[in-house]
Amino acid sequence: MDFYELGKELVALRKSKNISQQTISKDLNISRATISNFESGTSSDIGLKKVLQIIDYLGYEINLKEKSPFPVFEDIVNG
Repeated sequence: MDFYELGKELVALRKSKNISQQTISKDLNISRATISNFESGTSSDIGLKKVLQIIDYLGYEINLKEKSPFPVFEDIVNG
């Protein structure tokens, strides 16, 4: 998953919880423009710290796992 896909995923999570960009902006002190640009994929300058803050705010976490040496279905489909 790249930053663009992560931005799209965060839009879906945010909307599923009926939370506005403005609310996140106010509560986390991250500009709404920064959040909007990240969610739309027009900028990846948000930085990992802010992304993790948003993920935590939405009630989620990131789990790392070892990459498989074999292609997975997504890799085959997406080329």
